[in-house]
Amino acid sequence: MVYKLRERLLKEIQSHQSEYKEEQAFKPRFEDLLINYDDCFERALLTGHITASAWIFNHKRDSILLLHHAKLNKWLQPGGHADGDENVRAVAVKEAEEETGISGFIFATTEIFDLDIHTIPERNGVPEHEHFDIRFLLVAPERAVPQLNHESTDVKWIHMNNLVERISHEPSLLRMYAKSKRFI
Repeated sequence: MVYKLRERLLKEIQSHQSEYKEEQAFKPRFEDLLINYDDCFERALLTGHITASAWIFNHKRDSILLLHHAKLNKWLQPGGHADGDENVRAVAVKEAEEETGISGFIFATTEIFDLDIHTIPERNGVPEHEHFDIRFLLVAPERAVPQLNHESTDVKWIHMNNLVERISHEPSLLRMYAKSKRFI
């Protein structure tokens, strides 16, 4: 069953253009999940579920806000589970606010910025599963100071000139870094 927000999201994913072949390869898998799994926005769906995240510029657009994820032990963009909310833009903003302590984000573009499917390892009895992550490009307000929360060991602005050394382990972050240069 396809619902109204889900139908809109499905169309956005189908029309999402990317020069990256891995993103194009993800699109049919997103489509299958959205069409065939009523509970695809619920973390209980262990075949995989929708998540949303934010690649965040500072107001000058010369730095990106990253957090060092406590459970995964790597630098990542803020984001998380939809927990039943089909409004993935709202989920991305909510997760960005919760994980950084910053409010007042604006969208740098209304379009989906990036699509990714990645594996989350087994932890605390929850089996290995996939996150179908829909990513948006946000801009923080001037003088935004991030605050650490329980999900991270660190959170900081990283200048674009120093970003690659922090994210070289993660191809999808390198992809977003390359894409974000168009918005500087």
